[in-house]
Amino acid sequence: MDEFATGRPAEGIYVLAAHPNWRESRVNRKLFERARGVPGVTVQDLFGRYPDYDIDVPAEQARAKAADLIVLLHPVQWYSMPALMKLWLDEVLAYGWAYGPGGTALQGKDLWLVASTGGPEESYHPQGYNRYFFDAFLPPYEQTAALCGMRFLPPLVLHGAHRVNRDAVEAHVQVFTERLASYPNWPEMDDLPACPACDVPTTDRPAAEPQEEAA
Repeated sequence: MDEFATGRPAEGIYVLAAHPNWRESRVNRKLFERARGVPGVTVQDLFGRYPDYDIDVPAEQARAKAADLIVLLHPVQWYSMPALMKLWLDEVLAYGWAYGPGGTALQGKDLWLVASTGGPEESYHPQGYNRYFFDAFLPPYEQTAALCGMRFLPPLVLHGAHRVNRDAVEAHVQVFTERLASYPNWPEMDDLPACPACDVPTTDRPAAEPQEEAA
């Protein structure tokens, strides 16, 4: 049984948390636990809820549609998100629902990435072993938001999660909690551009051809 499961209905903020082993987490587990105590926040432990990777798409779409802010909370794994969170995006953000003709369910909402990295900040540099600034790994998140007509909010990232001291972890958790509690009244909100519009022509996603009857 998932020790973190919550049955509360979505009320403004939907936190999608993906960590394959919570017991080994020093940062994401604290963020997850703190989020559960913020009024108006629904938290979903993807690995606890869907250990067989069989996502309840209608239920997840209902939660996402009911939220104003969707939070992707996860450790960075191979410069991306854990596999189950990627599967959530693949299946829940469906053509005709989240994007494309008729796909307006998430338009006008916000998407916020809250991530941690194992490598320290200086490793995300042209002279570091990760070779790029961390922003170079954000375009897939930014374009996912754009295609769905969502605003991509400035990410909250903690680097060097395996080694930073407890004070740094607690400060990070505190910022996260305050942000959840104060959304959407963030100082930078007025300076963010409006949600983009990315129209997908129907010719780019032609309907499947009917199967020929067997002779």
